[in-house]
Amino acid sequence: MSIAGGAFTFHGVPMKLMAESAFRHLATADNDRVLVILQMHGGNDGLNTFIPISDYDQYYFNRANIAIPYRSGNRTAIPLDSTLPGESRIGLHPDMRDFKELYDRGRVKIIQGVSYQNNNGSHFRGRDIWFMGGGSSDFFPSGWVGRYLSKEFEPLSYPEDFPNDNMPDPLALEMGNDVSLLFHQQSGIPVSLSLGSSPTSLANLIEELEGFSDEGVDPRGLPPAPLNISPYGKEMDWILNLEDKSETYIKRLQEVYERAPGPSVTYPDKYPFGGRRNPLSGQLQLVARLLDGGGQGVKTKVFLVKIGGFDTHAQQVEDYNPTLGGHSALLYHISSAMRAFQNDLKARGLEERVLTVTMSEFGRRVASNGSYGTDHGTGGSVMLFGRHVDPGVLGVNPDLSKSNIDMQYDYRQLNSIILRDWMGVDQNVISNDIFFGNYIDGPDPQGGSFEPLSLTRDVILGNDPFVSNRFHFEKLYPNPAKTETKAVIRLNDRQRISLGILGVSGKSIRKKVLELNPGRHEVTLDIRQIPEGNYFVSVHSDKLSKTHKLQIRR
Repeated sequence: MSIAGGAFTFHGVPMKLMAESAFRHLATADNDRVLVILQMHGGNDGLNTFIPISDYDQYYFNRANIAIPYRSGNRTAIPLDSTLPGESRIGLHPDMRDFKELYDRGRVKIIQGVSYQNNNGSHFRGRDIWFMGGGSSDFFPSGWVGRYLSKEFEPLSYPEDFPNDNMPDPLALEMGNDVSLLFHQQSGIPVSLSLGSSPTSLANLIEELEGFSDEGVDPRGLPPAPLNISPYGKEMDWILNLEDKSETYIKRLQEVYERAPGPSVTYPDKYPFGGRRNPLSGQLQLVARLLDGGGQGVKTKVFLVKIGGFDTHAQQVEDYNPTLGGHSALLYHISSAMRAFQNDLKARGLEERVLTVTMSEFGRRVASNGSYGTDHGTGGSVMLFGRHVDPGVLGVNPDLSKSNIDMQYDYRQLNSIILRDWMGVDQNVISNDIFFGNYIDGPDPQGGSFEPLSLTRDVILGNDPFVSNRFHFEKLYPNPAKTETKAVIRLNDRQRISLGILGVSGKSIRKKVLELNPGRHEVTLDIRQIPEGNYFVSVHSDKLSKTHKLQIRR
């Protein structure tokens, strides 16, 4: 018999309740940071997510029937970042404008070519490998997050020592109805139990559970001898204890949820083209609200949210328009829901605490098939979202002369670095107890080496250099000036710019509005009719607001 945490539907979102057999007291944890894992179920096509504009002709040659337009058309790939080196330049799918907005704010990192050695392109095996934190020949009964939580909270035991005053909440929460290997403990026993379909029905179910008849020792019953001393009896005892804990947990979650205000931001409801509902919005709203809790949110460390539909063998795009279809809707759902989630966290004062990382069991092949789709591949892309990501693009565009996308980074290296740099786990614990090898930096067990990588950052300056390097009012020259001066402006997106000359009192003297494309621009200002004196020149747009002093001398 296998058992796990509590599966239930909480405010319309199916969830799993996670715990482990041995935990360290939360009081010994050195941060209150949270990790959200966003599972893209089915194998995402990274090439139509991040279009390799540096090699667009080869991209189009390999998948002409599904290729996203770049050079012409109404819906074309969105250039991501003009400051990237040529081999790394990419365009976003046209339905990822919200993703572009997050990137330009320094809230996104993209990692290209993520996989593991000997990826065989199997859904079930691939997911198990990503969840267990192993390689293609490993068969661990536990998951890497389960092992992390086991070490983080030892030596306390679940369920005997939980909940407690320092940790009243589930250690991890999983959305959906599946029991993921991700959270299994070393013994291999999953920790999820299906309990009900809503908070109300769950509470009623907990109160009405019936077990074997007994002598009043336990109102839910104990198995009769000799079962109570057999492995079956021990597992029944585990179940009964888990039911007690689940009742406490669901009541606690309900209280926290009801204390928190609803979101002040609007989460996306539907894909604009075709009306497909966004399956992430409800999940992410729930995570934000539980973490808020009216200032007393849950201390849960890891959340798993899910979105499916990425197994796009056929009709990945509409045959009449490659920018529309099922895959387009999924990319819209992720980018729009994640932007709302980040804005929601910021409004609740939680943005500093939460990091989101995506996972998908594999990528798709370089060439499309005849069914307007793509088949199982190997390397894919990973996205990180959050206030503390080290933003930008890691890795180069894939070699499109090959049928599959090469691995540039082992997924275990990324997750190891997240555990060390974000969750504060000791590197020796990561190597010895979680991933069973040093995947952070140093020699690769399968050849090669792991170069040191930066995925997150602790200190963020008020004038974030990532943002200012891409949206910047660099200077005025000449300055002092006689008849004209030039405003040097750098943009990483098409922007409607308001360029004005102001007096020292702030009164507007002259103003012009321009539509400028990405790149570096020199805009000439005629100042012949303006008297000598001291002034200010301001540049303002959605993503840029800066002022320089100007002296007019004749």
